[in-house]
Amino acid sequence: MIWFNKNITLNDFAYWNKNTLAEHLDIHITEIGEDFLKATMPVDKRTHQPYGLLHGGASVALAETVGSVASALVIDKETQMCVGLDINANHIRGVKSGLVTAVAKPLHIGSTTHVWEIKIYDEKEKLVCISRLTVAILKQKPLYPKL
Repeated sequence: MIWFNKNITLNDFAYWNKNTLAEHLDIHITEIGEDFLKATMPVDKRTHQPYGLLHGGASVALAETVGSVASALVIDKETQMCVGLDINANHIRGVKSGLVTAVAKPLHIGSTTHVWEIKIYDEKEKLVCISRLTVAILKQKPLYPKL
């Protein structure tokens, strides 16, 4: 298991979205695996672009959210914090409605950077977007309550 807190559960995320973009987009962490984190986001008027398809920026917001949360779960938040450094995304398939699911898996977990691969799937498990997020690990007071 890669997580700093080996006893983390989904209930620990109840307050993380409060007053954030993730709350506005209705992004929820749905599964914690040994080395992956899953989150969902609805495809609706909040996440559409003018053609009625999932907005690429909404996909990137989902990818950065799940990847950043995953990084936050790997570090010791008493002495470190993590911030996004770079993100890219390739939009593979359009989605008009339903729920998309993002799966973040580490490509690199170092002492100063983490690199995450985030794949976003539609409800038929077809690939919608693939993203790579680089996160900087900084020494600083924690921004988040201890889990």
